[in-house]
Amino acid sequence: MKRFCFALDLKNEAHLIEAYKTYHKKVWPEILESIKASGIESAEIYLVQNRLFMILDTNESFTLEMKAEMDANNEVVQKWETLMWDYQQALPEAKEGEKWMLMDCIFKL
Repeated sequence: MKRFCFALDLKNEAHLIEAYKTYHKKVWPEILESIKASGIESAEIYLVQNRLFMILDTNESFTLEMKAEMDANNEVVQKWETLMWDYQQALPEAKEGEKWMLMDCIFKL
């Protein structure tokens, strides 16, 4: 199993953060299907203030490049991502067009 961890910010407005949380209580079925079809076996998103932290546990064949290609070719995923961008904002260090930033693991027990 492979693990990937990402960070992203939400726009720091209480009503937008609450709306984002509401969407994630009822993620569209097509999005859940897409996540599973890509080889992601477990996904969790945590929130502190307006900072998001996402953990993905994947099968061994999963690659970020494959996931990006699958997402780019899925109209429903593109619609979801456009909608979510209404609530999200890039981290200050993000490159142009980059949303979720891959984090480096610096400690394991």
